[in-house]
Amino acid sequence: MTFTTRLKEEISKGTNNEIESRCIIDAFLRYNAEIKDVITITLENASVTRFIYKIIKEIFGVTPKVIVRIQKRFRVKQIYILEINDKLDYIKEVIDLNKLPVLDSEEEKIAFLKGAFLGIGNVSNPKTSGYHLEYILETEKDAKYIASLLNEFRLNAKVIKRGYKYISYIKMSECISDLIKMFRAINSLFEFEDTRIYRDHKNMVNRLNNVELANQEKTIKSGLDQLELINYLIEHELVPLMDEKLKLVMEYRQKYPEVSFQELANIISMETDYKVGKSGINHHFRNMRKIKEDYLSKEKKEEK
Repeated sequence: MTFTTRLKEEISKGTNNEIESRCIIDAFLRYNAEIKDVITITLENASVTRFIYKIIKEIFGVTPKVIVRIQKRFRVKQIYILEINDKLDYIKEVIDLNKLPVLDSEEEKIAFLKGAFLGIGNVSNPKTSGYHLEYILETEKDAKYIASLLNEFRLNAKVIKRGYKYISYIKMSECISDLIKMFRAINSLFEFEDTRIYRDHKNMVNRLNNVELANQEKTIKSGLDQLELINYLIEHELVPLMDEKLKLVMEYRQKYPEVSFQELANIISMETDYKVGKSGINHHFRNMRKIKEDYLSKEKKEEK
Protein backbone atom coordinates (compact mmCIF):
# COMPACT_ATOMS: atom_id res chain seq x y z
CA MET A 1 0.00 0.00 0.00
CA THR A 2 1.41 3.37 -1.02
CA PHE A 3 1.75 6.36 1.29
CA THR A 4 -0.91 8.16 -0.80
CA THR A 5 -3.34 5.27 -0.28
CA ARG A 6 -2.70 5.19 3.47
CA LEU A 7 -3.19 8.94 3.70
CA LYS A 8 -6.45 8.87 1.70
CA GLU A 9 -7.78 5.99 3.79
CA GLU A 10 -7.03 7.86 7.01
CA ILE A 11 -8.73 11.00 5.68
CA SER A 12 -11.78 8.97 4.65
CA LYS A 13 -12.10 7.50 8.16
CA GLY A 14 -12.15 10.90 9.84
CA THR A 15 -15.23 12.78 11.03
CA ASN A 16 -16.55 15.96 9.40
CA ASN A 17 -19.35 18.38 10.16
CA GLU A 18 -21.96 19.30 7.57
CA ILE A 19 -20.09 22.37 6.29
CA GLU A 20 -16.91 20.33 5.79
CA SER A 21 -18.83 17.49 4.11
CA ARG A 22 -20.42 19.91 1.62
CA CYS A 23 -17.03 21.34 0.67
CA ILE A 24 -15.45 17.87 0.45
CA ILE A 25 -18.13 16.54 -1.92
CA ASP A 26 -18.11 19.76 -3.95
CA ALA A 27 -14.38 19.37 -4.64
CA PHE A 28 -14.55 15.63 -5.16
CA LEU A 29 -17.38 15.72 -7.69
CA ARG A 30 -16.04 18.83 -9.40
CA TYR A 31 -12.66 17.25 -10.16
CA ASN A 32 -13.28 13.50 -10.07
CA ALA A 33 -16.74 12.88 -11.54
CA GLU A 34 -18.23 12.76 -15.01
CA ILE A 35 -21.28 15.01 -14.72
CA LYS A 36 -23.64 14.45 -17.68
CA ASP A 37 -27.07 12.82 -17.88
CA VAL A 38 -25.75 10.53 -15.16
CA ILE A 39 -23.12 11.44 -12.60
CA THR A 40 -20.40 8.78 -12.67
CA ILE A 41 -17.58 8.49 -10.15
CA THR A 42 -14.78 5.96 -10.60
CA LEU A 43 -12.60 5.01 -7.63
CA GLU A 44 -9.96 2.43 -6.74
CA ASN A 45 -10.02 2.68 -2.95
CA ALA A 46 -12.80 0.91 -1.01
CA SER A 47 -12.46 3.16 2.04
CA VAL A 48 -12.71 6.35 -0.03
CA THR A 49 -15.66 4.85 -1.94
CA ARG A 50 -17.58 4.22 1.31
CA PHE A 51 -16.73 7.73 2.50
CA ILE A 52 -17.97 9.44 -0.68
CA TYR A 53 -21.06 7.19 -0.82
CA LYS A 54 -21.96 8.20 2.75
CA ILE A 55 -21.48 11.95 2.14
CA ILE A 56 -23.59 11.87 -1.06
CA LYS A 57 -26.44 10.24 0.86
CA GLU A 58 -26.14 12.75 3.73
CA ILE A 59 -25.77 15.93 1.67
CA PHE A 60 -27.94 15.26 -1.40
CA GLY A 61 -30.35 12.69 0.00
CA VAL A 62 -29.74 10.23 -2.84
CA THR A 63 -28.40 6.68 -2.84
CA PRO A 64 -25.76 6.09 -5.52
CA LYS A 65 -25.73 2.84 -7.45
CA VAL A 66 -22.57 0.87 -6.71
CA ILE A 67 -20.85 -1.16 -9.44
CA VAL A 68 -17.74 -3.25 -8.72
CA ARG A 69 -15.52 -4.35 -11.58
CA ILE A 70 -12.31 -6.36 -11.69
CA GLN A 71 -9.52 -4.83 -13.74
CA LYS A 72 -6.86 -7.29 -14.93
CA ARG A 73 -4.61 -4.97 -16.88
CA PHE A 74 -1.03 -5.06 -15.46
CA ARG A 75 -2.36 -6.30 -12.10
CA VAL A 76 -5.70 -7.46 -10.73
CA LYS A 77 -7.58 -4.78 -8.79
CA GLN A 78 -11.13 -3.79 -7.99
CA ILE A 79 -12.68 -0.67 -9.52
CA TYR A 80 -15.66 0.93 -7.79
CA ILE A 81 -18.15 2.97 -9.82
CA LEU A 82 -20.81 5.15 -8.19
CA GLU A 83 -23.69 6.27 -10.40
CA ILE A 84 -26.19 8.99 -9.45
CA ASN A 85 -29.47 9.20 -11.36
CA ASP A 86 -31.63 11.18 -8.92
CA LYS A 87 -31.75 14.93 -8.18
CA LEU A 88 -29.30 15.64 -11.00
CA ASP A 89 -30.52 19.22 -11.53
CA TYR A 90 -30.13 19.98 -7.83
CA ILE A 91 -26.64 18.47 -7.66
CA LYS A 92 -25.55 20.28 -10.83
CA GLU A 93 -26.83 23.52 -9.32
CA VAL A 94 -24.81 22.93 -6.14
CA ILE A 95 -21.69 21.81 -8.06
CA ASP A 96 -21.72 24.71 -10.52
CA LEU A 97 -18.91 23.90 -12.94
CA ASN A 98 -19.24 27.28 -14.64
CA LYS A 99 -17.75 29.17 -11.74
CA LEU A 100 -15.22 28.62 -9.00
CA PRO A 101 -16.62 28.00 -5.51
CA VAL A 102 -16.63 30.84 -2.99
CA LEU A 103 -15.12 29.64 0.27
CA ASP A 104 -15.24 32.06 3.17
CA SER A 105 -13.68 30.30 6.15
CA GLU A 106 -10.47 28.36 6.72
CA GLU A 107 -12.62 25.36 7.62
CA GLU A 108 -14.27 25.42 4.19
CA LYS A 109 -10.97 25.89 2.34
CA ILE A 110 -9.27 23.00 4.16
CA ALA A 111 -12.27 20.74 3.56
CA PHE A 112 -12.28 21.64 -0.15
CA LEU A 113 -8.56 20.86 -0.41
CA LYS A 114 -9.21 17.58 1.41
CA GLY A 115 -11.97 16.58 -1.00
CA ALA A 116 -9.88 17.51 -4.01
CA PHE A 117 -6.94 15.50 -2.67
CA LEU A 118 -9.13 12.42 -2.22
CA GLY A 119 -10.09 12.64 -5.88
CA ILE A 120 -7.03 13.92 -7.73
CA GLY A 121 -4.22 14.14 -5.19
CA ASN A 122 -0.95 12.24 -4.93
CA VAL A 123 2.02 12.43 -2.59
CA SER A 124 5.36 10.73 -3.19
CA ASN A 125 6.63 8.08 -0.81
CA PRO A 126 8.82 10.07 1.61
CA LYS A 127 11.04 7.01 2.18
CA THR A 128 12.08 6.45 -1.42
CA SER A 129 11.92 9.75 -3.32
CA GLY A 130 11.96 13.50 -3.01
CA TYR A 131 9.15 15.34 -1.28
CA HIS A 132 6.28 16.08 -3.67
CA LEU A 133 2.51 16.50 -3.24
CA GLU A 134 0.32 17.33 -6.21
CA TYR A 135 -3.21 17.87 -7.49
CA ILE A 136 -3.77 16.83 -11.13
CA LEU A 137 -6.35 19.03 -12.88
CA GLU A 138 -7.86 19.43 -16.33
CA THR A 139 -7.66 23.23 -16.66
CA GLU A 140 -5.17 25.91 -15.77
CA LYS A 141 -7.93 27.91 -14.08
CA ASP A 142 -8.67 25.07 -11.65
CA ALA A 143 -4.96 24.44 -11.03
CA LYS A 144 -4.40 28.10 -10.16
CA TYR A 145 -7.45 28.05 -7.91
CA ILE A 146 -6.15 25.05 -5.94
CA ALA A 147 -2.70 26.67 -5.73
CA SER A 148 -4.25 29.90 -4.45
CA LEU A 149 -6.07 27.99 -1.69
CA LEU A 150 -2.85 26.23 -0.70
CA ASN A 151 -0.97 29.51 -0.67
CA GLU A 152 -3.51 31.10 1.64
CA PHE A 153 -1.97 28.74 4.19
CA ARG A 154 1.57 29.69 3.09
CA LEU A 155 2.29 26.28 1.57
CA ASN A 156 4.38 27.63 -1.34
CA ALA A 157 2.31 25.92 -4.05
CA LYS A 158 3.12 26.32 -7.75
CA VAL A 159 1.48 25.34 -11.05
CA ILE A 160 3.04 23.56 -14.03
CA LYS A 161 1.68 21.96 -17.20
CA ARG A 162 2.37 18.25 -17.69
CA GLY A 163 1.16 16.90 -21.00
CA TYR A 164 -2.53 17.78 -21.27
CA LYS A 165 -2.92 18.23 -17.52
CA TYR A 166 -2.16 21.04 -15.10
CA ILE A 167 -0.47 20.32 -11.78
CA SER A 168 -0.72 22.27 -8.53
CA TYR A 169 2.15 21.03 -6.41
CA ILE A 170 4.11 21.47 -3.19
CA LYS A 171 7.79 20.50 -2.91
CA MET A 172 8.83 21.68 0.55
CA SER A 173 8.64 18.91 3.14
CA GLU A 174 7.54 21.32 5.89
CA CYS A 175 4.61 22.49 3.75
CA ILE A 176 3.52 18.95 2.91
CA SER A 177 3.65 18.13 6.61
CA ASP A 178 1.51 21.18 7.40
CA LEU A 179 -1.11 20.14 4.84
CA ILE A 180 -1.30 16.59 6.21
CA LYS A 181 -1.76 18.11 9.66
CA MET A 182 -4.58 20.30 8.30
CA PHE A 183 -6.24 17.12 6.99
CA ARG A 184 -6.14 15.77 10.58
CA ALA A 185 -4.40 12.59 9.36
CA ILE A 186 -2.33 12.10 12.51
CA ASN A 187 -0.93 8.62 11.76
CA SER A 188 0.19 9.70 8.29
CA LEU A 189 1.67 12.86 9.78
CA PHE A 190 3.74 10.84 12.28
CA GLU A 191 4.93 8.49 9.52
CA PHE A 192 5.88 11.43 7.29
CA GLU A 193 7.66 13.29 10.11
CA ASP A 194 9.57 10.19 11.28
CA THR A 195 10.79 9.60 7.74
CA ARG A 196 11.66 13.27 7.26
CA ILE A 197 13.68 13.38 10.50
CA TYR A 198 15.54 10.18 9.55
CA ARG A 199 16.32 11.44 6.04
CA ASP A 200 17.43 14.87 7.28
CA HIS A 201 19.73 13.23 9.84
CA LYS A 202 21.13 10.86 7.21
CA ASN A 203 21.75 13.75 4.79
CA MET A 204 23.47 15.75 7.53
CA VAL A 205 25.76 12.79 8.35
CA ASN A 206 26.57 12.35 4.65
CA ARG A 207 27.40 16.05 4.30
CA LEU A 208 29.66 15.91 7.36
CA ASN A 209 31.38 12.80 6.01
CA ASN A 210 31.91 14.49 2.65
CA VAL A 211 33.38 17.55 4.35
CA GLU A 212 35.67 15.37 6.47
CA LEU A 213 36.78 13.38 3.40
CA ALA A 214 37.46 16.60 1.47
CA ASN A 215 39.49 17.95 4.41
CA GLN A 216 41.48 14.72 4.60
CA GLU A 217 42.25 14.86 0.89
CA LYS A 218 43.28 18.50 1.21
CA THR A 219 45.53 17.68 4.18
CA ILE A 220 47.20 14.78 2.35
CA LYS A 221 47.80 16.88 -0.77
CA SER A 222 49.20 19.70 1.34
CA GLY A 223 51.51 17.27 3.16
CA LEU A 224 52.80 15.84 -0.12
CA ASP A 225 53.47 19.35 -1.48
CA GLN A 226 55.41 20.20 1.69
CA LEU A 227 57.45 16.98 1.47
CA GLU A 228 58.29 17.88 -2.11
CA LEU A 229 59.45 21.31 -0.90
CA ILE A 230 61.56 19.74 1.89
CA ASN A 231 63.18 17.28 -0.54
CA TYR A 232 64.07 20.15 -2.85
CA LEU A 233 65.73 22.07 -0.01
CA ILE A 234 67.72 18.97 1.02
CA GLU A 235 68.78 18.07 -2.56
CA HIS A 236 70.02 21.61 -3.19
CA GLU A 237 71.81 21.81 0.16
CA LEU A 238 69.70 24.71 1.39
CA VAL A 239 69.06 23.31 4.88
CA PRO A 240 72.04 25.17 6.39
CA LEU A 241 70.23 28.44 5.53
CA MET A 242 67.41 27.47 7.91
CA ASP A 243 67.28 28.26 11.64
CA GLU A 244 66.75 25.56 14.27
CA LYS A 245 62.97 26.03 14.43
CA LEU A 246 62.61 25.64 10.68
CA LYS A 247 64.74 22.47 10.79
CA LEU A 248 62.57 21.13 13.64
CA VAL A 249 59.34 21.71 11.69
CA MET A 250 60.92 20.15 8.60
CA GLU A 251 61.98 17.07 10.61
CA TYR A 252 58.51 16.56 12.11
CA ARG A 253 56.77 17.03 8.77
CA GLN A 254 58.93 14.22 7.39
CA LYS A 255 57.88 12.02 10.32
CA TYR A 256 54.17 12.89 10.05
CA PRO A 257 53.37 13.75 6.40
CA GLU A 258 49.64 12.93 6.71
CA VAL A 259 48.66 15.24 9.60
CA SER A 260 47.19 18.74 9.40
CA PHE A 261 49.01 21.92 10.46
CA GLN A 262 47.13 21.95 13.76
CA GLU A 263 47.96 18.30 14.49
CA LEU A 264 51.60 18.89 13.54
CA ALA A 265 51.74 21.90 15.86
CA ASN A 266 50.27 19.82 18.72
CA ILE A 267 52.81 17.02 18.20
CA ILE A 268 55.79 19.42 18.13
CA SER A 269 54.51 21.26 21.21
CA MET A 270 54.11 17.99 23.17
CA GLU A 271 57.34 16.30 22.10
CA THR A 272 59.74 19.28 22.16
CA ASP A 273 60.36 22.49 24.07
CA TYR A 274 59.10 24.53 21.12
CA LYS A 275 55.49 25.65 21.66
CA VAL A 276 54.00 26.46 18.28
CA GLY A 277 50.52 26.87 16.84
CA LYS A 278 48.89 26.28 13.48
CA SER A 279 49.73 29.79 12.23
CA GLY A 280 53.35 29.28 13.34
CA ILE A 281 53.64 26.08 11.27
CA ASN A 282 52.19 27.91 8.26
CA HIS A 283 54.67 30.76 8.80
CA HIS A 284 57.62 28.31 8.83
CA PHE A 285 56.59 26.75 5.53
CA ARG A 286 56.25 30.21 3.99
CA ASN A 287 59.86 30.82 5.05
CA MET A 288 60.92 27.50 3.47
CA ARG A 289 59.22 28.50 0.21
CA LYS A 290 60.98 31.89 0.43
CA ILE A 291 64.37 30.12 0.69
CA LYS A 292 63.54 28.07 -2.40
CA GLU A 293 62.32 31.12 -4.36
CA ASP A 294 65.46 33.11 -3.45
CA TYR A 295 67.62 30.20 -4.60
CA LEU A 296 65.75 29.93 -7.94
CA SER A 297 66.03 33.68 -8.45
CA LYS A 298 69.76 33.54 -7.81
CA GLU A 299 70.15 30.64 -10.25
CA LYS A 300 68.42 32.58 -13.01
CA LYS A 301 70.67 35.61 -12.50
CA GLU A 302 73.78 33.44 -12.68
CA GLU A 303 72.55 31.84 -15.92
CA LYS A 304 72.31 35.28 -17.51
